[in-house]
Amino acid sequence: MYQAQTHGVRVTAVPKFMEAESSPPQGRYFWAYSIEIANLSTQTVQLLTRHWLITDGHGEVHEVRGDGVVGRQPVLRPGESFSYTSGCPLATPDGSMRGFYAMLGENGEIFDVEAPLFPLDSPHVKKVLH
Repeated sequence: MYQAQTHGVRVTAVPKFMEAESSPPQGRYFWAYSIEIANLSTQTVQLLTRHWLITDGHGEVHEVRGDGVVGRQPVLRPGESFSYTSGCPLATPDGSMRGFYAMLGENGEIFDVEAPLFPLDSPHVKKVLH
């Protein structure tokens, strides 16, 4: 479990390698990741957009931007949370993800909330000991 908290909004990420969705001989590796966004602040907030930076095992960065998450732009009152699960394919057996959510506060301010850096590791990574 990986967490970050920004402006009173906590984001928790839990990645899981999906062997059944992957095909290492074809260079396809797939992860599911579950995200919980918890509003620990005193104001109501709405998630507007997402921005992910996905780094593969070669260090190449892929950006993903879009409105909302899983087709929604949830509104979170103080103390409420929203959870969803999504997926990430890579052509390498390892990598990482990190990102940001643009949130709208009830005061009209738009601010970024950090999604924590988390690893995308599969059992197919060749580890070298030095």
